Amino acid sequence: MPTTRRSTGATRGRTGPTKGQSTISFANKVTKSVPKDVKDTLVKPTTTKIEVPERTKPAEKKVEEVVEDPVDEQEDDDQEEPEIKEEVPEKSEAEIKAEKLTNSQIDKYWKGIEKERKAPRVHQEGLSVNDKVLRYFDVSSQYGPCIGIDRMKRWQRAHRLGLNPPIEVLSVLLKEENNANKEAETAQMDHILNSIAVGS
Repeated sequence: MPTTRRSTGATRGRTGPTKGQSTISFANKVTKSVPKDVKDTLVKPTTTKIEVPERTKPAEKKVEEVVEDPVDEQEDDDQEEPEIKEEVPEKSEAEIKAEKLTNSQIDKYWKGIEKERKAPRVHQEGLSVNDKVLRYFDVSSQYGPCIGIDRMKRWQRAHRLGLNPPIEVLSVLLKEENNANKEAETAQMDHILNSIAVGS
């Protein structure tokens, strides 16, 4: 015999308990029987006295006065103060090697990259060789991400990790740094993304 489904609509409409079930009461009455001694402790709250420690004055510290001898001051004036020299970080071997590269060597490096392509880069016709080298370095993903990091730091990180970044890129960066070209430090993608963020 197949099972039949019971209709629940009739039971939903009923109010009150059905089939002997009791309802929960939210009145203040206690429905559970409690022993009298427990009831007395619940009804009569006990007061407890909280002890607060007394405040004491902080101890006074004795300060000793230091008296300098006037003779010592005169001796200090006689001695010449050493000049503070700005610490110039020592150049690494890669930086020394990069500074020795000439523009013709950088041009030769770029022509070698161009030979690998089937067609010339039409969109970079108006750029200098230095800009082309730096932009090619930006899109070379094997040296890590270029967004959010200066080109010099990216080159140094790739060098530390043994990824052999091109020395020509470092040479171009050092030349641009000597020419006080601050924009050469930031990747072209960073310039584009920053202009989009500012414009929105």
